[in-house]
Amino acid sequence: VCLDAKLITEADGGQHTEQRVYDAKRTVRLEVMGYRVMRFWNHEILGELDNVLEQIQIALFEPPSPQPSPGGRGG
Repeated sequence: VCLDAKLITEADGGQHTEQRVYDAKRTVRLEVMGYRVMRFWNHEILGELDNVLEQIQIALFEPPSPQPSPGGRGG
């Protein structure tokens, strides 16, 4: 978790298929709060770490998308 960048990274393993619905709902809640969630499979982290780190680094320097005002009304 990087609070300053509002970025959350998560590792998904074999148990992820059982938790897919829970994870999707959790991701939506976090995104509503302005966080970006990046998910990586365990095999990506273990086998392609440089690529994973590069994606995280890029995300850290991208500004977060502006969140709509509550109720979908403009500011």
